Amino acid sequence: AVVAAIAPASASAEERTCRGRIGAATVDNLRVPPGTTCRLNRTRVKGTVKVERRATLRATRIRVVGNVQAENAARVNVARSRVGGSVQVVQGGSSTLRLNKVGGDVQYFENRGAISIARNRVDGNLQCKENRRRPTGGGNIVQGNKEDQCARL
Repeated sequence: AVVAAIAPASASAEERTCRGRIGAATVDNLRVPPGTTCRLNRTRVKGTVKVERRATLRATRIRVVGNVQAENAARVNVARSRVGGSVQVVQGGSSTLRLNKVGGDVQYFENRGAISIARNRVDGNLQCKENRRRPTGGGNIVQGNKEDQCARL
């Protein structure tokens, strides 16, 4: 009986792999594996969304308690969503971040493609450094600092 009581407490949060679409469902953590495309609509993520190498995330009206993290991703598009933590897009392709509420920082570092950051509310900082193309957009309400390539957005 003691072992059964301890086992569930030691189990870690479930990670859901997304290939294709997820609609109005609730998941713990979400991973978009290399080279795949994930479309989220009205999805709730209790943890973090990770977008891996050459993967594409197209998210609309999602709620993420944690972070959205993309490294070497092909494309990351997030619109009309709420992210409790930060949005980090590093060494990837193109990205659009539009009409979102972000509780932490928005960070775009060393990306190659076109980046549009428009009409978001960011509680932390908006930081853009060493992107091959200067990010475009505007109308962002940022509580912290707008830095480097994003200073005028």
